[in-house]
Amino acid sequence: MTHQDSSANVSPRAVESGDASCRLPASEGDGSAAKVGSGQVAVARIVVGIAVLVATAVWAYWPTLAELVETWDSQPDYSHGYLVIPVALCFLWVRRRRYPGFSTGLAWPGLALIALAFAMRWVAARYWLEQVDGWSILVWIAGVVWLSGGFRLLWWSLPSIAFLWFMIPWPYSVERWASLPLQRIATNVSCWALQFLGQPALAEGNTILLGEHHLEIEQACSGLRIFVGIIALAFVYVILARRSWWENMLICLSVVPVALTANVARIVVTGLLYQYASSEAAKKFSHDVSGWAMIPLAAGLFALVLWYLDKLLPEVESVDLRTVVRRVES
Repeated sequence: MTHQDSSANVSPRAVESGDASCRLPASEGDGSAAKVGSGQVAVARIVVGIAVLVATAVWAYWPTLAELVETWDSQPDYSHGYLVIPVALCFLWVRRRRYPGFSTGLAWPGLALIALAFAMRWVAARYWLEQVDGWSILVWIAGVVWLSGGFRLLWWSLPSIAFLWFMIPWPYSVERWASLPLQRIATNVSCWALQFLGQPALAEGNTILLGEHHLEIEQACSGLRIFVGIIALAFVYVILARRSWWENMLICLSVVPVALTANVARIVVTGLLYQYASSEAAKKFSHDVSGWAMIPLAAGLFALVLWYLDKLLPEVESVDLRTVVRRVES
C-alpha cells in the first residue's frame, strides 16, 4: 500500500498563492465554465426565438384580437372575455410548485401544432370562419410552449391554455342550437314558478303573460351567458380541487340544472318587480343588474352541490383492528 502526496496534483501557481486547498485543476474549471456559458447561450437563443414568435403572432393575429375585444364589448354573453386571461394566469400561479422548467434545446414536434394553427387560419380566411381563426390562437400557443419548453411544460400549462377557449365566441349555429331549448325550458319553468307564488302567469310560446305585462323570453334571456359562466366555474374547480373522476363527472353534470335555476330566478324576480314595483325597476334589473347578480347566485348553487357531495360521501378513516386491540389490552 503506497502513499501519494496530494500536493503533486496541485499546480505550482496554486501552491505559491497559498490557495491549493480550494482550487480545482485548471482543466475542470474551464470545462464547467464552458458548460455554463453554452447553457446561457442556449437559453438566450430560446428567449430571442420566443420573442420573435410572439411579435410575429401579435402582428398576424392583431385583427382577430381586435374582433374579440369588440365582441366582449358588444355582446353580453361574452362580456366575461376580459376575465379569461387573468384566470388562466392564476392557474399557472396556483400550479407553480409543479413547474417542470424548460427542456434543454427545442422540441421540434411543437412545429406541427404551429403549422396546424397556420392551416386553421387559412381555412378560416378561405371560408369566412371567424371562430376557427380564434381557436387557432390556442393551438398556436400550445405549439410555441411545446417547441420552446418541451412536452412536460406543455402538459403543465395545458389547463391554462384550454381555459382560453372561453374567450372565443361560439359559432352562431351552435349558439342558436343551445339557446332555443334553454329559452323554451326557461319560459315554462319560470311560468310554473310564478304560478306557484300565486301570480296570474300563462306561457304562450316564449312569452309569459303576467297580468297586464308580457315577459318575452328572448334569445338573450335564454341563460346562455350563465351557462357558459357555470361551465367555466366547473372547469376551475375540477382543475384546482383534484377530486376523483366520478366526482368531477357529477360536477360537470350539475352545470345544466344550476344554470337553469339561476336563469329562472332572474326571470321570476323580473316578473315580481313588474307586479309589485314598476316597469322601470323591472327593466333596470333585467338589463343592468341581473347579468351580474345571477352569476354569484349560480356560483352559490354550485358550491351547494359541492357541499352536498361532501356530506353525502364523507371521508372515512381506516383503522387497523389489531392495533386497536393491542391498545385496549395494554
